[in-house]
Amino acid sequence: MSRLILLNGAPGSGKTTLARRFAEDHPLALVLDVDQVRGMLGRWLDQPMESGLLARQLAVAMASSQLRAGHDVVVPQYLGRLDFVETLDGLAVDLGAEFVEIALVSDRDDVVRRFERRSEDSVDPAHQEAAELQRRCGGREQLAATHDEVLAVIAARPGTRVITTVDGDLAGTYAQLLAILRG
Repeated sequence: MSRLILLNGAPGSGKTTLARRFAEDHPLALVLDVDQVRGMLGRWLDQPMESGLLARQLAVAMASSQLRAGHDVVVPQYLGRLDFVETLDGLAVDLGAEFVEIALVSDRDDVVRRFERRSEDSVDPAHQEAAELQRRCGGREQLAATHDEVLAVIAARPGTRVITTVDGDLAGTYAQLLAILRG
């Protein structure tokens, strides 16, 4: 059975790094980074809300195709509201795939530190665009709020499995992910 794996967490929590690590070990697993899809849309920063919604629609279509082919999909995405979580859950149910919802959490200060460090050190255009979007949407205060929003989503979704991350411990976090997926 194919799996739709949601890795939720605040920006900079290691979701994409963990998803890519998973794909390295699981042939044909798709890392479906919605932010990367959004970045493929022309001048998306000029219309961040509309481009975000469009990117999610495109991501659902891509996930559907991949799940129908019998392959896993990993969605590393910060989700501070329930709507897209429920969309992904419904997609998995409709296609007979397993939906595995995982949240990566740490403390509020760590969330801000990790994101700021990533933004300063990265040459990845996606990270630079994320930093620009964060600046436009409220900066550090809004970034710290993402921590609380993820916790609210976890509280509303009792089936969510939580991994408490330690900055710099990819191996330990990955081991926890694999343990959850082995069930």
